[in-house]
This record gives sequence, structure tokens and C-alpha cells, in this order.
Amino acid sequence: MLPPLGLCRQGEHLVCRLHKSLYGLKQASRNWFAKFTNALQDAGFVQSLADYSLFTRYHDNSFTIILIYVDDIVITGNDPKAIQSLKDFLHARFRIKDLGNLKYFLGIEVARSKKGIFISQRKYALDILDDAGLLGARPYSFPMEQTLRLNPTDGKPLQDPTRYRRLVGRLIYLTVTRPDLSFTVHVLSRFMHEPHQPHLDAALRVLRYLKGSPGQGILFPTTNNLKLKAFCDSDWASCPTTGDLSQVIVLSLVIL
Repeated sequence: MLPPLGLCRQGEHLVCRLHKSLYGLKQASRNWFAKFTNALQDAGFVQSLADYSLFTRYHDNSFTIILIYVDDIVITGNDPKAIQSLKDFLHARFRIKDLGNLKYFLGIEVARSKKGIFISQRKYALDILDDAGLLGARPYSFPMEQTLRLNPTDGKPLQDPTRYRRLVGRLIYLTVTRPDLSFTVHVLSRFMHEPHQPHLDAALRVLRYLKGSPGQGILFPTTNNLKLKAFCDSDWASCPTTGDLSQVIVLSLVIL
């Protein structure tokens, strides 16, 4: 980093040597995450190779999971004693504030009841509708017309594709709690490189579908059995858009 004003001398090219990271510097977030990672590894946690912000610890029948985003931390597990032990460990290493049960995290709303845990993105969905000016729009029953076939060359290219790309990007994040949008968003994401007007019209239809149920989400029941099911199918009649063989693999987590 450059030295502060007053330390510059004519003919000299001085820089500061950083001994300790300060909040707001470019190195701060990296150094903070490295320090936090070392602390968790000392506590027996293993960093995920798929998501470096996810850490897990298994011991006998007990497991604890911790997720970190900048300086926000989410802790879960099946052993309350292990969770409390982790909190005590973090309190000893860092100055942290326990905010209690998770209610809101990165646009995801969490509600607890006797039936289980319900997650949704209601506020996030309403914000998307508000930005698009469709809060008062007439809702649709389906996110996409069943007979609709979108092609890369349909209609006129958008003069400013930024709006389409931003909208589809927000819809992709919305599929975290809205798996009913997965197929439609998958189709729309094919045209991110050069969107045309029909593609934008199809994306706006998804918003009209959201208007009818912005608070829809996923319920994880208190008592349930989780089963992972996989389906595979091939369409040898070729894809109507690309003319290629279409193969689909679907993985679903079934809550019984």
C-alpha cells in the first residue's frame, strides 16, 4: 500500500510493509478467511473442496456443519452439545455475536414451526418484481408456455442485454428455494450471450408467475426420511432448438 500523506520524500519511492491486516484493505478479507480457516481446522473441521466456505466435522454419530460468508456464520448439526462447544471455541478465538436461530441469510428467509423448517425467498422475489415494475401485474399459472420453442435467432436482438442477463441471474439464485422454476430458468440461461426480445418476454412471464406465489418455498418436515432419486432419459428425436441429441439427468431429494 502507498504511504500516507506527509511521509513522501522527494526522490524516494516509499511503500508500507503490512504487518497486520486492517479492515477495509484489499488483503483484509483474504487474511481474515485464512485465519478463520486455520482456527476451524484446529478444531477438527474439514474444508469442502466443492465450496471453500463450507466446513464439516464428523465424530461418531455427531456431525457439525459451518458455513461462512464474509463475517456472517451459519452453524448447524445434530448434536446441540457439539454446536455449543463450537460456539465457545469461536468466542475464545474471535469476538463474535450470537444472533440466535437463523431467520435470514443472503436473501433466504427461514421460519420454524412444529411442522418443521420452511425456507423461502419472498422478499427477494418481491424485489425482482418491483425492479421490473410488475408488482401490479396479472399473475400467470405457469412459468412458461408448454408449446413455446425458443431459438437463438428469434426476434430482434436486445440493444442492452444487461437487463436480461441480470434478470436471469437473479432467477437462477431464486431456484435455491423454487425448484419449480429450474427448467424454465435453464432454458432462458441458454441465451445469455445474445438475448433477443422473445427471450426477454419469456423471462418476464416468469415474473408474472412469481406474482401469484412469491412466498412459495420448501418445507423440511420435523420427521421425515430423505431419499436421493435419479432419473435419466434421452430424446433420440433430437432437440428442436439445436438439432442435437437431447439427454437429461435429473437428481431429486425426496422428503417423505
